Amino acid sequence: MSKPPRAKVRTTNWTEYNAALKRRGSLMVWLDPDLQWQAGATGRAGRPAVFSEAAIPFCLTLQCMFGLGLCQATGLAESLLKLAHLDWKVPDYRTLSHRQKTLNVAIAACPSRGGLHLLIDSTGVKMLGEGE
Repeated sequence: MSKPPRAKVRTTNWTEYNAALKRRGSLMVWLDPDLQWQAGATGRAGRPAVFSEAAIPFCLTLQCMFGLGLCQATGLAESLLKLAHLDWKVPDYRTLSHRQKTLNVAIAACPSRGGLHLLIDSTGVKMLGEGE
């Protein structure tokens, strides 16, 4: 028995089709320059933390979003900070590895027609999509 012939799909609206493909790869990262990137003094004994509770989830969110290793996530974070003209140090992979044990990074993303916006401000990391 032979298979039925495959239906041919013809795209007639190439302008819209190409625009949709371009939007699919769109990523907007908003970094608040007033974000407290460095950790404040805790008053506890021992070595103080260098990075705040905003810096670590930022790097770990990038790792989860793009399926990267910790070293690659630090490289991506460095390049994003450089693009934003922010002179902040990025946690190394050892720091991320140790601190991720105590943090739970969950990305609740839903499909949208537009690009996703990653917003990092003093309240933490947020993903904004369609309707937000």
